[in-house]
Amino acid sequence: METINNYIEHTLLKANASLSEIEKLASEAIRYNFFGICVNPSYVEFSKSLLKESNVKLVTVVNFPLASCTVDSILFQTEEVLKFGADEVDTVINISELKNKNYKKVVSDIKKTKEICKEHNLKVILETDLLTKEEIVIASNCAVEAGANFVKTSTGFVKNGVGAKVEDVKLMYKTVAVCGLGVKASGGIKNYSQAIDLINAGASRLGTSSGVDIILGEVKNV
Repeated sequence: METINNYIEHTLLKANASLSEIEKLASEAIRYNFFGICVNPSYVEFSKSLLKESNVKLVTVVNFPLASCTVDSILFQTEEVLKFGADEVDTVINISELKNKNYKKVVSDIKKTKEICKEHNLKVILETDLLTKEEIVIASNCAVEAGANFVKTSTGFVKNGVGAKVEDVKLMYKTVAVCGLGVKASGGIKNYSQAIDLINAGASRLGTSSGVDIILGEVKNV
């Protein structure tokens, strides 16, 4: 296994995030050599300037967190964040259409978004707290069919949601790994032990606001 810092997307997506908090996020990511940071679209351009002398990747979100945007809006958002310097994009799957069994629409939205992303990784957030196990498999297969690069567990915004669960990550990995997609575990990842369990379940990325705590936990467990 790689050292755990290479899995971490140090994340700050709260609505009231300040400039100083974004600066701290980027500084910590550079200090601990995290894979990347994940910020809201409004902070992409600013974050890019903070990371320009580093190898830390810049990740952002579209159609987030409610999956309530029209496809044209999603595509515009995607074009904007890439223009401002995002390296990767995380989009929320159309949960309502998935529940309605309109899988053609679900696949189409993801495919169109990936066409905008081109060589940039596109991760599809399934929001597993709102899905049955069968729906997790179906949603994962929709992401595969649409040409996405990753499936991701959660936005972290579901009220009373658990977020990343080992059993869900295992199921997602079993579904998509054979097709070459990765799994990003996100939502409620607070410590080193939990992070290791998710990696062992198949996660190749960890979206967490507790990246520093996880790194310090790794040091204690060496």
